[in-house]
Amino acid sequence: MKKVILIIFAALLFSACTQGLQVTFDDDNSNAIRGHFQNYLNNDMDGLKELWSPDLKVYLNSKEAIGLDELVSMLEAQHAGFDPILMTFGEEGGEDLGVWVQTINYPAVGEYPPATLTQSWFDWRATGKVTGKTIVLPAHIGFKWGDDGKIIEEYHTYDTQEMMAELALSETE
Repeated sequence: MKKVILIIFAALLFSACTQGLQVTFDDDNSNAIRGHFQNYLNNDMDGLKELWSPDLKVYLNSKEAIGLDELVSMLEAQHAGFDPILMTFGEEGGEDLGVWVQTINYPAVGEYPPATLTQSWFDWRATGKVTGKTIVLPAHIGFKWGDDGKIIEEYHTYDTQEMMAELALSETE
C-alpha cells in the first residue's frame, strides 16, 4: 500500500512540475537558431545581428557577461583563424549543420516569470589556418528570448583551450 501511495504522489508531483512546460523542435525559435548558425558558418555578422538584442549578454563559461561588440569580435577572430568551420551532431563525420536544437517554454513559477529558451548541442569542428590541425569541441549554447523576439542572453558551455591556442598562433602570423 505504501508503494502505491508513493507512486501516486510521485505522479502528481511530476504532473505539477511539468504543467505548462512545452518542448518543441520545429518551432519558429528553433528554426531561427538554425538560421542563426548558418549565418555564423557563412561569416555573416549582419545576419547574426538581426537576431540579437542590442543589450545582449553572453556568458562564455563564466558568470561575467560580455556584450554584443565583444562577441562579434570573437566570432570574426574564429573565422580569421579557422577554415573551414563546421557544426555537426552525432557520429564522427556527421553532416554539416547537424545541430540538435530544441525550444522550451517555461511557465511562471513562484517569483520567476515565464521564459522561452532555445538549447543547442553540437560539435564545433574547425581547421586552424596556421597549423592545419582540425579540432573538435563538444558545445552547448542556450539562448534566452526577449519579448521582442530577439536573443537577450546566451550561455556558451565548451572548452576553448584548443581554439584559443590556435587563435594565439594566428595572431603572431
